[in-house]
Formats: sequence, structure tokens, C-alpha cells
Amino acid sequence: MHYAELKRARDELTGPGADFEIVEADVLGNRIRTWKNAPPSVREVWLATREFADRDYLAYHDETLTYAETHALTASVANWLFAQGVKPGDRVAIAMRNYPEWMIIYWACCSVGITVVGMNAWWTAEEMAYALKDSEPKVIFLDSERLARVRENPDMVAGKTLVGVRLDDYPADVTPWSDVVATGGEMPEVTVDPDSDACIFYTSGTTGFPKGAQLTHRGCVSNLYNMLYARASSALAVMYATGEVPPDPPPVPVTLINTPLFHVTANNCAAYAVTAAGGKMVLMYKWDAGEALRLIETHRIMTVSGVPVMARELINHPDFDKTDTSSLMALGGGGAQVPPDLVLKIEEKVATARPNTGYGMTETCGIITSVAADFYVDRPDSAGPAMPSYEAKCVDPDGNEVPQGETGELWVRGSSVIKGYINRPDATAETITDGWLHTGDIARIDEDGFIYIVDRKKDMVLRGGENIYCAEVEAGLYRHPAVAECSVFGLPDERLGEEVAAAIVAKPGETLSEDAIREHCLTIMAKHKVPRFIWILDEALPRNASGKFLKRDLKEQLLQQLAQASS
Repeated sequence: MHYAELKRARDELTGPGADFEIVEADVLGNRIRTWKNAPPSVREVWLATREFADRDYLAYHDETLTYAETHALTASVANWLFAQGVKPGDRVAIAMRNYPEWMIIYWACCSVGITVVGMNAWWTAEEMAYALKDSEPKVIFLDSERLARVRENPDMVAGKTLVGVRLDDYPADVTPWSDVVATGGEMPEVTVDPDSDACIFYTSGTTGFPKGAQLTHRGCVSNLYNMLYARASSALAVMYATGEVPPDPPPVPVTLINTPLFHVTANNCAAYAVTAAGGKMVLMYKWDAGEALRLIETHRIMTVSGVPVMARELINHPDFDKTDTSSLMALGGGGAQVPPDLVLKIEEKVATARPNTGYGMTETCGIITSVAADFYVDRPDSAGPAMPSYEAKCVDPDGNEVPQGETGELWVRGSSVIKGYINRPDATAETITDGWLHTGDIARIDEDGFIYIVDRKKDMVLRGGENIYCAEVEAGLYRHPAVAECSVFGLPDERLGEEVAAAIVAKPGETLSEDAIREHCLTIMAKHKVPRFIWILDEALPRNASGKFLKRDLKEQLLQQLAQASS
């Protein structure tokens, strides 16, 4: 492969005077790399799209909104929030599925310095209550499912203004969405601090509750530039290597938003990139491969991203060969390690689309790395090189950088790293050192700067792109009065990457069943965290000399039992 061309493209795009020029700046007390030409806040990103006024922007079922219509709605939302006494720096929560209203509220808030709190739509009432108490939003926009969960514990929304979106009927204490968007007016003039919080997205917690990551305006805009640079550098490198000249101007993108907007994959990566280019977002209420194929053909979708299981289900669907997918230009995603065989299957099955992936996390506002086309096919086990806005290194347990090619925990520093976690200075200090983010992933970096994720330092299960901390599930299991001890870990799963498994020992004189454990879990944690595999053991769990459970031994033992049972 022509890795010299990839470096040439990087040098040309990021040098002095170039569109993607990299400079160093003092940010939150650290000297870091950043994009010189990036706008200062998300407000400027959104307002710049006024030039696309007549283009279609948001599509959902049989509904379509143009950019002009969406701008009018975002201005109405911003003016309504100000009329309620919500000020820049205050917080507003969004608790709903992937409706067009999600993006309207998001752009409205970010345009006037109000922080968006993205609520995980899968949370239980208890998890919602925790996040609302933690983030203290003044207003909550929610759909019918989330409203029903709020009703389970009315205290969680005491003193907060509720706005209902797409409800069948509106209780007296819920403001209809139609009242909000009837406000009208121009977008208020506000100066937004680049290092203020654009949004707070929650990550799984290691001690039983999620942590609210503070994604700044600078971080979100920097990630947008990471996305734009990744596309430009790949196209330029391929042109240098093959002579294939990309179309100028490039086609107006049409992107399928098939992962939840409360995650950075959909919101900060897919939505930002297509919006900045004046493209169309086609929203899915929830993932369904057959429906995705229908939307690809109907809307002439060019880009589909998400977690690897989605790409696999798409190309394995019985309707795939009957569907016109010739509009596809990119198929892939991140959020989980992409099996090398899937990269080759995409290359084989989709003639017009090139495989792509990126590696990142909530704590980096989106991507750290990106790789596509021939470079990905050539190194399908790689996550690609770090974006130019990052420094990256692998370190030993003492924080010392290891030699090139050796494994260590991946640390990154750049303008997209979060400010910290709200109300959690302890977790912030553990995760960020002098601007360096400890990713919790074990990796190696090769001579071309390509990063390979080889293991996970954190005790975590990565299920279909969702991070599930074992300690969080264990804490929930211990709340069952009959549980004496338990250990939670991940087991490999072809579809989702990993599934949650639990080994449990009952207290003396108590009896437990798998059904009882699952019923208990469903009352206190989101469904995707509930263990799929449950073993009720008669003997104490194996421990090491310091008393810690030997999870690796336990996992191997239970995998053997599964293999024997299936043979």
C-alpha cells in the first residue's frame, strides 16, 4: 500500500495556510494541538448552514424538513427557552428516540450557549432519576416512553419544566411541542465560550452509576474537523496513489442515522459531518436491517455507519441482493472492534462502497482515529492513524511511554478531549493527566502511526457498541437480598461482539433462579445491561491471594461448559 501518499496528504492538508492547518494553543491549562481554522463554537457550525436553505435536511418516515424550516424551528426553541428563564450555561435534557426534534433542540441549545444533556433512551426510571439529579436541567424534552418512566418517580422532575414531543395526549403539567415552536423570532445573538459545555453525554460508571462527560464547544467542533479531515485525507491519498480524481464539487451527502443520537457516534460524528456539508439526515427510530435497506434505496443513502453488527446484518439480510445499494459510498462504523472478515465482506458485497472505521469514545467527543478504503482493506485489524489534532502514545503501568510497536495503555491528548466529568473531580483526575486522556484500551502503534487495539484495561463489556461496566452490573446484582457474591464479565458473541455474563453464588439457605435474577435486574438497569448468561454456582467464586475474583479463570470455565452443552 501507498502509505507515503497518506503521509503526503496529511502534510499537504495540515501545513501552514492549508484548510486543515494544525497549530498549538493553550486550552484549559494545557498546550495542545488544534485546528487553526475551526470555528470557535457549535453556534457558528449551525448558523453557517443557512446557505443550504432550500435543501432537504431531516427525513423521518414521510416527514421532511429543509434547512430553512429547521433554522426557523431552532430559533423558536431558543427564544422559548429564554422566555422560560433558561440562560446560557444552564442545562436542558433531551430524553427521546431519534426524532427530528432531537436535532432541532440540540442545535437550538448549542447556538445560544445552553448545555444539552443527552439522556440514554434505554435507561430505567432509576437511571434517569440519577442523571437528572446529577445534571440538574431546567427543562426536559421527552417522548411518551420517557414520560412514562418519569411518572414512576415524579420527584425526579420536581421543579423542572417538561415538554412533550409526539405524545398522544398532553397532561396539564407537560408543555406541548407545538407551543414551543410557535414562539417564532430570530436566533438570539449570543457569544459562546469555546471551552463551555456544548453537551453532557453519560458514560457507563465503574461504581454503579454513569458519569456525565463534559463535551465542550471546542471539542465538538474539533471532532467535526477530524471527520472532515479524515474524508479529505483519504480521498487525496487515493488520488496520489491511483490517479483517481475525486469529484469536484463532491456530491451532497445523504446519511442514515441508525444509532442513537445520545451517543457521539450518531450525534457528533455522523450528524455533524452531514450537516456541515449541507446534506440530508435520514433518521431511524430503531435499528432494523430490512428497514435500513428500504431507506437506502428510497433516499439514495451514501453513508451508513454504526457498530459492526449493523454492517454485518445489512449485508447478510435476505433482501440485500434485491435492493439497489448503488448509492452507497461508505459502509462501516466504530464503537467496537471490527472483525477483519467483515472488512473483506463489505469490499466483496458492496461494489460502490468502501469499508471504513474509526476508533473513539465519548471522552474524545467522537473519533481518535479513522481509516478507509484500500488502507483499511490492507490492515483490517487496525483502527487507523490518530487524527492530526491528537498526540498519541502507549504507556506502561507507571505512565512511561513504551517503544514503538510495543503494547501499553493508549493515551491521547488533543482539542477534542473532554473537560472532565460533572460532579466527579475524582474520576476526572483518574482519567485525565495534564491533558492526556487515559483511554483504558491496550494498544500498539506501528511505524506508520496506525493504532491497533489489542485488549481492554477497563473491566468492561462492549455489547453492540454500548460500554457496560462490570462493576455497575455487579453493584445491581448485590442489591438482590439472596446474592452472596457475583462476578460479571463478557463472553464473545458473533452478532454483538460481546454479551454480558454473570456467575452468582446465593447466600446460605437462599435459592436463586435465572428468571429471578433477570426480573430483579430489569427493575434497576437498562435492558442491554441485564446478563444474558447466568450461572448459579454452589461453591464460592475462585479468588487470588488478595481476595479478588479470578474472572479470567471463571470465564474459561464457563465457556467450556457452554461448548460442552452445545456439542
